[in-house]
Formats: sequence, structure tokens, C-alpha cells
Amino acid sequence: MHRPFIIPLIVACALFMENMDATVISTSLPVLARDLGQSPITLKLALTAYVVGLGVFIPVCGWVADRFGARTVFRSAIGIFMLGSLLCAVSSSLEAFVGARFLQGMGGAMMVPVGRIIIFRAIPRADLVKAIGYLTMPALFGPVIGPPLGGFITTYFHWRWIFLVNIPVSLLGLYLAGRFISNTREASPEPLDVRGFIVSALGSSFTMLGLALLGSHLVPVEWAIGMTLVGVIVLWLYFRQALHAEHPLLDPRFLQIPTFRASVLGGSLFRIGLGSVPFLLPLALQEGMGMNAFQSGAITCASAFGALFMKSLGPRVLKRWGFRQVLMVNALLAGLALASFGLFNSHTSIMVMLVVVALGGFFPSLQFTCLNSIVYADIRSEDAGRATSLASVVQQLSLGLGVIVAGMALQLSNHLQGHTHIQESDFWPAFLVIGLFSILSIPVTRKLPHDAGSEMAQRG
Repeated sequence: MHRPFIIPLIVACALFMENMDATVISTSLPVLARDLGQSPITLKLALTAYVVGLGVFIPVCGWVADRFGARTVFRSAIGIFMLGSLLCAVSSSLEAFVGARFLQGMGGAMMVPVGRIIIFRAIPRADLVKAIGYLTMPALFGPVIGPPLGGFITTYFHWRWIFLVNIPVSLLGLYLAGRFISNTREASPEPLDVRGFIVSALGSSFTMLGLALLGSHLVPVEWAIGMTLVGVIVLWLYFRQALHAEHPLLDPRFLQIPTFRASVLGGSLFRIGLGSVPFLLPLALQEGMGMNAFQSGAITCASAFGALFMKSLGPRVLKRWGFRQVLMVNALLAGLALASFGLFNSHTSIMVMLVVVALGGFFPSLQFTCLNSIVYADIRSEDAGRATSLASVVQQLSLGLGVIVAGMALQLSNHLQGHTHIQESDFWPAFLVIGLFSILSIPVTRKLPHDAGSEMAQRG
């Protein structure tokens, strides 16, 4: 293997840990909720807390990497994530668990975005699609291993052990990063927008927590609505001010670049749909169809096998049809694949479920490869940090919104059908909603130039 491609594989250790952690907790969510005395839908707050941690600290990841060095920040982030995992393992209440998940989010906020900055600066632009493939392939083993491992541990041991799996992966990542990654930094980083950091942190936190608390019965509904409105207003005021600031923390002017806009805005709609699957599918299989966590995890991991199969085809597909056409057609196919999960019921054969879930990994994986590559198509090297901050915070908040949207759709379906507890028939409307979000990204990507990202796709 060419030496520069060792770097994406090292960063993939971090992405592997994040993806495995997310799929492990999603598979174990129903059992974990009962152990903490909560309903499974209420536990979406724990998933949201992780995303809030991301939303608060991702905006400063580019500046911190430029100021203190990418390797230093990357290794520190792995350490914080490892500490959060240990605290999750010893949590005995919803409050403690939510706090530990927030700490994990702090680590994740620096870990993956800074890893992408490292790759962008170390890999030639013509090789970036191939590098993204190296990055995502090992990371996809997280979703392969996570669901059955989490289900096995939860079913036959105890859910607390699932968080301890992160420890050896963290230690390996710390060692490899220290040996192979250079501590690159900008010679004269721009001054930190402290006011922007505080305002964006408050806005994203209030918005996400307010939405997550809706229908949870943990706070009055008026409080949840009020938090959401305050958060939205604060974010709107921030972006309005940032348009005229000299060095804003999150610079909305990058959205004037067509390829960046398509990846961030169009991609956010797609990610809202996809972000709900790790929460909704295990819940449907366990609470709706009566499977145990291990059975649910074995079916859920089929999506990762579909994604792995796609990785060998992705570069050839892009070279043949280009980013614009692939993003449009594949968004439709991905949306239909995700919506089809709603057709599952207790009489559906396991083989049919495995095939459909595998397709539900194949098409979204191709979409992720396209979106994560084209975001940098027209970004200058010196702007990589600030562009990554904006793209990453929108991406992660979109994935978090997916959990919230799925939870709200499930609660509404349950209420309209007059059920006192979650039942099998409550899930198909929620899956239909998440599939529609993927399809809604098509009008945004349709505005891309026909030759968008041609250098990355290696088209003549």
C-alpha cells in the first residue's frame, strides 16, 4: 500500500469506533431503557446528547487543529471519547448516561472532522475519492460488528460491557496517530471567533435538546417548544451576523460554492433520513416484532455488508456518470430502500429482511461517498479547516435530527392509532417519512453543474 494511504486507515480507526459505538447503543436501546426505568423512545435523548456535544464543539475543530496541531487535537479527542465510554459503562441513571454521551460527543466533535482535515492536506486532490474509500471501508466494519456484538453482549451478558469495546480501539488509534501522522498546523491561524462559538453552541444546543424533549414527558411541552424556538432564533441571528464578519466561526459564505452547497444542504436532507435508521430499525425489530437484541443486531448489520460491496463500485460509478447524476438517481433509490423497511412485519422471512436491509446499506453508502468527496471539490487548502467546521456541524446535526424526526413520527403514529404501547403497525409511517427525506435532496443536487467534481471523479 502506498504510504500516504496509511493516514486514511489511521483516521478510519476513529470512524470505526464512532460507527460501532452508535450501532451498538442503538441495538441495545430497548434493554438499556428498561434498565434505566425509561421508555425506548425517551432514550432518544441519550442519542441526541451525543449530537449536541458534536454541535457545540465541531465549530472550533478547524481553528483548534490550526492552532495546536492536527495530531495533538486528534489524539486528545480519542482520549476524551475513551473517557466518555468508560463513564457510559458505569452510568446508573438517565442523567448520568446523557452526560457521558455528551462527553463522547465532545471527543467525536474533534476526532472525525480533524481526521478529515488531516486527509485533505496529506492526499493529492486527484486521489481524494480513493482516499475516502480507504477511510470509509474499515469504518464500515463498525456497523458490521456493532449490531451483532451489541446484541450478543446485551442478550447474554450486560449492556454496560458494550462501551468497554471502545477502549482497545482507542489505544490502537492513539499509538498509530502518534507514529504516522504529522502535527501540521497553520503558521498564522485566524483569531478565534469567541462570540460566534458561544452563540452557535447555545443555538444548536437549545434547538436539538428542545426537539428531543418534545413528547418525552421529562419536561412540560411548553418548555420544549420554547427551547426549540429560542435555539432557532439564536442560530438565525448568528448566521445573519456571520455573513458580514471577517473571520466567522461558521462561515455561511462557503454555501455560495455550488459543490459545497449541494453536499451540505442536499446532504443534510439525506442524512436526516439515514440518521434515523440506527434508532428506528432495531426498535421496530425488537419492540414491534418481538426479537431479542442479538437477532435484531444480526439483521441490522446486513446494511454494512451492502455498503462494503458498494465501495468497490463507487469510483467506477462516479467515473462513468459523474457526481450530479449519481447523487440525483441514487437519492431516489436510497429513499425507496429506507422506506421499504416499513414493509417488515412479524411474518416477513428473515432472508427477505436481510436482502432489503443490505440494499438499504448499498445505496446510502454510495451517496455518502459522493457527498463526502464533492464537499472539497472547490475548497482551497487554506480554507479546509473552516469549511470542514461548517460542513461537519451541519452533517452531524442532520444525523441527530434524523433520530428526533423518527421518534416524533413514531410517537405521532402511535398516538393517532390509539395504542398505549409501541406496536408493529406504528412503524411503517415513520419509515415512509425518513425515505421521503432522502428523496427531498434531489432538487438541491439537481442544481449542480453537469461537470461538478470532474477532477475528483477522474472524468475526461
